[in-house]
Amino acid sequence: LSIGAAYGVLVMVFQWGWGKELIGLETTVPIVSFIPMFMFAVLFGLSMDYEVFLLSRVREEYAATGDNDRSVITGLAGTARVITSAALIMISVFVAFVLGDDPIIKMMGLGLAVAIFVDATIVRVVLVPATMKLMGDANWWLPGWLDRRLPVIDIDGGAANDTEVEPAVSMPERELVAAR
Repeated sequence: LSIGAAYGVLVMVFQWGWGKELIGLETTVPIVSFIPMFMFAVLFGLSMDYEVFLLSRVREEYAATGDNDRSVITGLAGTARVITSAALIMISVFVAFVLGDDPIIKMMGLGLAVAIFVDATIVRVVLVPATMKLMGDANWWLPGWLDRRLPVIDIDGGAANDTEVEPAVSMPERELVAAR
């Protein structure tokens, strides 16, 4: 959604000329062929960063309470400021690209700024929580065969271990012998 919106804005501004004067363009220019791929790569990384941050907090709350609705609300409330702050920083950096003279740099800056704005506002604040609310406990369903194959990762150390592990035994001390 966010990448599609960004591509649309690029076409409107750079090819159709809507608001081109606002970013310092005198004429329309074609979108350079590598811009969509470049934007996709950067936006995938940034979007996944925001998503992992949000969902790890939601999952942490769900593991503690077992209540999906409360987990989504608490997770969003706990991460909204951080995600919004990170997004605002990135948007301001990308908007600064638009101030340059090169149309290619302007394309990258405008496209990335629009996409991050859409991702941090519409996707993270509205669509992800709404989808998680609708899905309920199915958010956390994992096929049995996959659950058996994946390792159990417990970042907080709160989960109980199913297997008992013997404590480590120290190695017997060795006598150091000097070489002559």
